[in-house]
Amino acid sequence: MKNALQNHLAQNFPFLIGKKLLLATSGGLDSMVMVDLFRNLSFEIAIAHCNFQLRGLESFGDQNFVQNYAEANDVTLFLTQFDTEAFANDYKLSTQVAARELRYSWFYELLQTENYDYILTAHHADDNLETVLIHLIRGTGLDGLTGIPPKNDKVIRPLLAFSRSEIEQYANDNTIEWREDSSNASDKYLRNKIRHNLAPILKDLNPDFLTSFQKTQTYLQEAKAMVDDASFLVYQEVAKEKGTDVYFDLNQLRKLPNYKSYLYHWFNGFGFSAWEDIYDLVDAQSGKQVFSEEFRLLKNRDFLILSPIPSGDDEDVYFINKNQKEIKIPLKLSFSKESVISLLQNTAIFVDEDKIWYPLVLRRWKEGDVFQPLGMDGKSKKVSKFFKDEKLSLIEKENTWILCSDNQIVWIVGKRQDERFKIKNTTKNILKIQLK
Repeated sequence: MKNALQNHLAQNFPFLIGKKLLLATSGGLDSMVMVDLFRNLSFEIAIAHCNFQLRGLESFGDQNFVQNYAEANDVTLFLTQFDTEAFANDYKLSTQVAARELRYSWFYELLQTENYDYILTAHHADDNLETVLIHLIRGTGLDGLTGIPPKNDKVIRPLLAFSRSEIEQYANDNTIEWREDSSNASDKYLRNKIRHNLAPILKDLNPDFLTSFQKTQTYLQEAKAMVDDASFLVYQEVAKEKGTDVYFDLNQLRKLPNYKSYLYHWFNGFGFSAWEDIYDLVDAQSGKQVFSEEFRLLKNRDFLILSPIPSGDDEDVYFINKNQKEIKIPLKLSFSKESVISLLQNTAIFVDEDKIWYPLVLRRWKEGDVFQPLGMDGKSKKVSKFFKDEKLSLIEKENTWILCSDNQIVWIVGKRQDERFKIKNTTKNILKIQLK
């Protein structure tokens, strides 16, 4: 297995050569074999062990075992303990999800603080099979059927090409010691049920089932790569990015015979789950929305708009003092005194500074706001009516800021100046306010 792993690394992970590697080590069979292999292949490694304190004395037995191994073999060890159950309760997570969140957050912290290049985990081919079967049982798309990725950002899984039986054989041949997790014997978790009951049946039906499964995985991964390429090309035709928002042209989208598949592919990574609601947005009334925890999709006339859910306080207020040259938060605005005015545009206004009361106030617009649009001869208009006339989407309204002087609107920033502060023949001091 050592030679096979060496060839596998050379062919698929050549970038690991000469890098500092952090090996996630539980003390179990798979991780201890991984540590032994990478030590014998002369990589620069350290091992990282998490004590999740979920199995009482057994958890501390695993910790002591890994500590003793590191000391005996002069391997750098990083060790931490988590109150996993408390974390799971606080954040309303399952124990397994909580453990994963804690583990990988700590691993990435070690990469940064200790200057390691990659995290290696000991997932193998049987783990991959179990994961795909879990996805299949729960319902999944192409992503779920492709299983555990060999590389995910800084996380590398070098043993995915090897079976559990190969790993066990290597351990026996090289008298490697490990700790057995007693929870692996229980069928409490779905993964264990599959491992103990379903996977053996599949292997009994076809002794080469794992090999066939790995070939199927390769085909599915190649198919997914083609889907990704096609999705990207269609995205370029249909989508337009504006800042943090993405606008999807529904007229273009409807021309696709399978547009629902593209919607799923584009939005799957944003935490959405109400897929039928998303598909219905295409023909829904303008203003309909679908939410995930951090994002939303808005139907606005002939567009679907994907945007982050605003996290800021609507009551945020920013003050601008006299002689201040610029601000950078929440918008980039510059203030300069001019002797003449240039062509008026939405990104810049010229005002009579003698009519300004400082400090100027920059805030979100509110229901009930009224201003006198430039060019309307002093007639007042509700800001909400102005937005409606301008056909602004809900997202554009939420992202609009108002510049005020003594509770009077000077500028709906980037959209319309107020008549009351315009330049006249009698103006002596001209202030230019520009949106960068």
